Amino acid sequence: MLWLKVILLFLAVPGIADVLIPGLILEWLGKLTLPTIGALQIIGLILVLAGMLMIAWVCQAFVRHGKGTPAPFDPPHQFVNQGLYRWLRNPLYFGAALLIPLGETFFFETYWLILYAAILLLILHIYIVYFEEPALIRRFGRPYRKYLRTVPRWFPRIPRE
Repeated sequence: MLWLKVILLFLAVPGIADVLIPGLILEWLGKLTLPTIGALQIIGLILVLAGMLMIAWVCQAFVRHGKGTPAPFDPPHQFVNQGLYRWLRNPLYFGAALLIPLGETFFFETYWLILYAAILLLILHIYIVYFEEPALIRRFGRPYRKYLRTVPRWFPRIPRE
């Protein structure tokens, strides 16, 4: 049942944020047509694929190691700080709100999707700082506080330990 919830979340949330809304933006701009494949489109596809792989990795890590889902209403029961979470505190958001929209920007050659990604990242940043991180501090305590000091929120880096 847990895997089913994660699969539905995987389809719904990135489906809305990374397909439906950008699709509506592209439709509004009159750019919802497949461009000729060139270097920018290949870069875009690579970024989208990397973002999708990050989302998939986070989903499986939350189920296997956290015993929960990425959804705030059904979060992991155990603190997950391995794999991508050693490099970056928010790999799910990094993949879904930065890499995929950036890839779409390259693929469709429109900078409007960068503006969308910037707005999405601002909203996520506010949510993370004022709601998600305080809730995780309350839930996981000292280990999470140490994690906040050692792992960057938005820009990946090689783990210190």
